[in-house]
Amino acid sequence: MSNESSHDETRSSPSGQAPGPLPLTASGASAPTPRDLLQLPALAAIALYMLFLAGVIVFGVVSGRHYPSIFLVFSALFIAASGGLLMLFRWAWAMTLAAVLLLAGYNMWIAVALHQPAAIVQSLLNLVFFLYLIRTEVREKLR
Repeated sequence: MSNESSHDETRSSPSGQAPGPLPLTASGASAPTPRDLLQLPALAAIALYMLFLAGVIVFGVVSGRHYPSIFLVFSALFIAASGGLLMLFRWAWAMTLAAVLLLAGYNMWIAVALHQPAAIVQSLLNLVFFLYLIRTEVREKLR
């Protein structure tokens, strides 16, 4: 098994010396390398989507026409999940997974009950994000 494909506690140095330990975060877990995130470009897209949803909620609350101010809690959770997902945290993955699954169900309900076919598109987008997030390759990269 090569050093690049394994996720153990060592990595090779550019000078060809013996491998050294990976840098540790404050929690004691190894910090994600940029290569880990580059192998999962859709995670960055999903994180941007979560930030976009948070912005839509904030705009809706500020304008006073769309959402009550309690929805700012969702906005804060979406922002936290977005940042944590970029850092490959498992808790952020779980929050994002729950958010996209609930949004898929909510948008499908809107499409069926209120006869708004545009909600089907957003429901399918959330379903695609859910199916991507539950892939084994994505779960193995999380810490």
